[in-house]
Amino acid sequence: MSNFIEIKTEELNISPFELIGHDWMLITAEKDGKANTMTASWGGLGVMWGKNVAYTVVRPQRYTKEFIENSETFSLSFFDPGFKKQLSYLGSISGREEDKIKKSGLTLMHVDSTPSFEEASVVIVCKKLYAQDFKPEFFIEKEHEEKWYPNKDYHKLYISEVIKILKKV
Repeated sequence: MSNFIEIKTEELNISPFELIGHDWMLITAEKDGKANTMTASWGGLGVMWGKNVAYTVVRPQRYTKEFIENSETFSLSFFDPGFKKQLSYLGSISGREEDKIKKSGLTLMHVDSTPSFEEASVVIVCKKLYAQDFKPEFFIEKEHEEKWYPNKDYHKLYISEVIKILKKV
């Protein structure tokens, strides 16, 4: 972790649209001394309840959801484009089936007690504040439900306080 410096939220001068939607991120949490991670390309960063927050969404069948549910904190890790192959792998294989973190070649590290990755260029540590399942009756534009949830496997939304940002030096 010595390759990182902590920065203030206002010093993170990267487009969240590029960071999340294009470059992707790993959502990582720990349960019972074991870490699990998943790739995500949906979410956001903003302000809620007077706090800097991250908005993350996780489908119910994702193994990482169990880890997020059982942890107070989790991390969002962002990588340089050269890591797209590892992120693609980590998003397509379940941690139930194998030790995908080890097999990915990425190095697990902890920021305080929250798991993340040495190879990341930016790490955001989040503390859960709010969680709610998406519900079909709340879709205003019904075509989004039809397009993205044909199996009715609605995401759970987590609004989490950004408690620390680390940037690789």
